[in-house]
Amino acid sequence: MPVRRKTRKGDGYLDGQFLLAMPAMADRRFARSVIYMCAHSVQGAMGLIVNQRASHITFAELLGQLSIPGRENGAEGCEPDPVNMDVHVGGPVETGRGFVLHSSDYFAADSTLPIDDSVSLTATVDILKAIASGTGPNRAILALGYAGWRPGQLESEIQANGWLHCAADLDLLFDRDLDQKYDRAMSKIGIDLSHLVSQAGHA
Repeated sequence: MPVRRKTRKGDGYLDGQFLLAMPAMADRRFARSVIYMCAHSVQGAMGLIVNQRASHITFAELLGQLSIPGRENGAEGCEPDPVNMDVHVGGPVETGRGFVLHSSDYFAADSTLPIDDSVSLTATVDILKAIASGTGPNRAILALGYAGWRPGQLESEIQANGWLHCAADLDLLFDRDLDQKYDRAMSKIGIDLSHLVSQAGHA
């Protein structure tokens, strides 16, 4: 990952929050995107889009490509279900690299980065093996690629009314109904999209 997370509270950084694209977002890659911010500091920012499904590959197919035994080899009934789990488009940077955003009941020394008390990030194949075998986290999202910003870039985009942000909701974060995530995230901060004007506002 390009940046390390800040641990201080109240310093203006967005670690562990949702970043929501304004409806007028011109960059089609981020249109109606809900991004979970994994790291934000003076060094830049990094997050994962959590409401865009990858159309070219399924989680089961990915396990097959990596020769990881799946449900048929003993993971029956595990959660997340590796057969039905979605693969997300995490962002336009390093799209061939996988990142797993997950509940903090799973931790691998030297490879898991805690984001807050409830959510962690792991980017090694070991967590995929754990999910496939039924020994992984209770809740997880696999994303290919990430969204990244150089120092000061995200702050400038927020000032230019490109983004809103709000506290993350774990149920919304891990909800598999991706089509409704954006509307639900906006409603969390009291925004009715049918009445929204392109105007700054932050939760």
